[in-house]
Amino acid sequence: MSRLQRLLKLMCSVLFFAEMISGSSNDDREVLAELKSFLQAHNQINRGAYDGWPEEAAASPCYWQGVGCDAGGRVSSLDLSSSSISGPIFGNFSRLAGLTHLDLSANSITGELPADLNRCLGLKHLNLSSNLIGGALDMSSLTNLTTLDVSENRFTSFFFPAAACDKLTVLNVSSNSLGGDITGLLDHCSRLQYVDLSQNGFTGQVPQGVASLIQFNAAENDLTGDIPRHMFPEGCRLEFLDLSSNHFVGDLPSSIANCSGLTYLSLWGNGFRGQIPPGLGAIPGLQKLILGSNGFDREMPPDLMNCTALNYLDISDNGFGGEVQGLFGKLTSLTHLKLHSNSYTDGIVSSGILGLPEMIMLDLSMNLFTGELPAEVASMASIRYLVLAENNFSGQIPPTYGQIVQLQVLDLSYNNLSGGIPAEIGNLSSLLVLMLAGNQLSGEIPREIGNCTSLLWFNLAANKLSGQIPAEMSGIGRNPSPTFAENQKDDVQLEIGANNCPSLMRWIPLGYPGFKYAESDVSRKDCQGLQDHILKGYGIVTPPAVQPCIILGYVRLSGNLLSGQIPPMISAMTNFQLLLLDGNSLSGVLPSEISRMSLVVLNVSRNFISGEVPSEIGQIVLLEILDLSFNNFSNGLPSSLNQLVKLSQFNVSYNPLLSGNVPSNGQLSTFDEQSFLGDPLLSLRFTDYGHLSGSDNAVPSTQGGTEEHPGNEEITVSVIAFIVFFFATISIREHEKLMYVYCTVKCRRRSTEIYGL
Repeated sequence: MSRLQRLLKLMCSVLFFAEMISGSSNDDREVLAELKSFLQAHNQINRGAYDGWPEEAAASPCYWQGVGCDAGGRVSSLDLSSSSISGPIFGNFSRLAGLTHLDLSANSITGELPADLNRCLGLKHLNLSSNLIGGALDMSSLTNLTTLDVSENRFTSFFFPAAACDKLTVLNVSSNSLGGDITGLLDHCSRLQYVDLSQNGFTGQVPQGVASLIQFNAAENDLTGDIPRHMFPEGCRLEFLDLSSNHFVGDLPSSIANCSGLTYLSLWGNGFRGQIPPGLGAIPGLQKLILGSNGFDREMPPDLMNCTALNYLDISDNGFGGEVQGLFGKLTSLTHLKLHSNSYTDGIVSSGILGLPEMIMLDLSMNLFTGELPAEVASMASIRYLVLAENNFSGQIPPTYGQIVQLQVLDLSYNNLSGGIPAEIGNLSSLLVLMLAGNQLSGEIPREIGNCTSLLWFNLAANKLSGQIPAEMSGIGRNPSPTFAENQKDDVQLEIGANNCPSLMRWIPLGYPGFKYAESDVSRKDCQGLQDHILKGYGIVTPPAVQPCIILGYVRLSGNLLSGQIPPMISAMTNFQLLLLDGNSLSGVLPSEISRMSLVVLNVSRNFISGEVPSEIGQIVLLEILDLSFNNFSNGLPSSLNQLVKLSQFNVSYNPLLSGNVPSNGQLSTFDEQSFLGDPLLSLRFTDYGHLSGSDNAVPSTQGGTEEHPGNEEITVSVIAFIVFFFATISIREHEKLMYVYCTVKCRRRSTEIYGL
């Protein structure tokens, strides 16, 4: 063959392959165009980067955002994560023959997995996490997968044959509704290194071969049995092991020492008992040890002092009594120590824990400590989170606590503390959370509290505080940004590896919008989320029934002896969404300036507030709960209240001087008579269903009047007489007892007399 012939043959081959590549590229472009149209059809408003993919036929998809190609120009990767995608999954991904990486995470994809996805035989990395996908999880044909992440979805069944895990190194199916026995899960998965099965309903025992993994997380399942010694043979490779919130029993085997590379161990919320293995001291790199909510022996192995990297120790709720163990004071690398929910009575100072040089977080709540609060706390150079709540501490709050300038959380609630709130607390400009509720504190709220510019979670409820609400209090929480920025940078970790975070649950106003948690069923994810929302400034998002709202903080002064008028300056507290002032002796008028706050909840019930209900309240468009009951408001309800379209709870009961007609349409008409009890001068009309009747419930009568619409039993309330007795100088409870309302209700079918309170 001549040189010319060889050259021609080579040129033909090049042209052939170029045409083939071009054709394949055109096929991929067609699939992506189809994908774009599919996504646009299901997402009419919010769209991701795919919306900008060009329409031109000649445009190479290799340069489109989220699209990657191999050396041959074929589409090999597709990243549509966080693209605001809703609706079902696209059903033609298998036509992208070169696809090896597919990421659809952090969207709102619904429905079940299409059969087409199981035909993407070249897939190596598949990420469907953080969506709403349900049904069966079947990846049986994807034998080339090395990474599979379907966490935070709604899958209910799991089909995982041996062939599907032949090359798999990462498996994450956490936070679904999967079940079944996992005892033999790892039998044929020799290459697996990272496995996360947490927050499901898996049963059985810890799989054999777990020691060959680097990370194994089976937290929050229904696993049972004990942990045999052979579970951790020599050569154990585990670096992360989380078995929390299961039903394991028995002793923790000393063979755990064979896992010499372990940095994280959580056994929280099981039935382990016996001695904490001294072998843990043979793991020098152990950083986080979480043994709370078990039944371990009180005696601490001295070998733990060999864990020179240990910074987080949770040994709460193990039934420990007596003095705090002295060993804890010798673990000089500790930054977080959680000993709450035990029965300790003494030893806070003698144990040496207040002298730990790196201590950031100390939680001694829910024990049996007595006596005065330890003044030595003020010398803790690094402490930021101090939780001493739910003990029997007495005496005054040491003024020296105001010297802990780096303090972000101070929780002394539910003790027997007395005296006043030290003015020195005003020095704590980084303080985000101040919980002093449920004590015997007296005196006035110090004006210096207004210097706490980061303070957003403020609870003084159920004390004996008196005097007026200081106008200076309006300065709290006005600039928390520096503290939030520090916490976001440092990645604060208060609650890890455990459910049922009692401290966080004590800080939030349970039952109010955004805080509909059941304390008995709080997941680790809930705890972590609450922590981030409170300490990093992300806020609590209320359900978006009409318009979502982000709650950054609240003030609760309920159940004290506060008097005088609510200061108009309170309107400057624009970072607060819940204002709870109920159960005091506040008087004067409700300031109209309060409408400048972005409130979700306003509760001023059980006070002596008088005057008209300010019409400006109708401007608080995010308001969901408004409680003005048990006061002395007068005149009519302003029509502007009908503008509160999010209002779901409304109470003006026992304001005997309120008068006029309650609007029979609009938002106020959605509330029944329970919102208006003891208001004899208010004129109400109700339907059979207990709601205020609208004007369209009556039709013209042939006699010139009106007649009832068929099916409605309207009750016309006409006041015959009323008597009101109250004394401004008596307590709120005596005020309630002496309020007496008599009115006669004339009904069309019968007459009823109501004698109230």
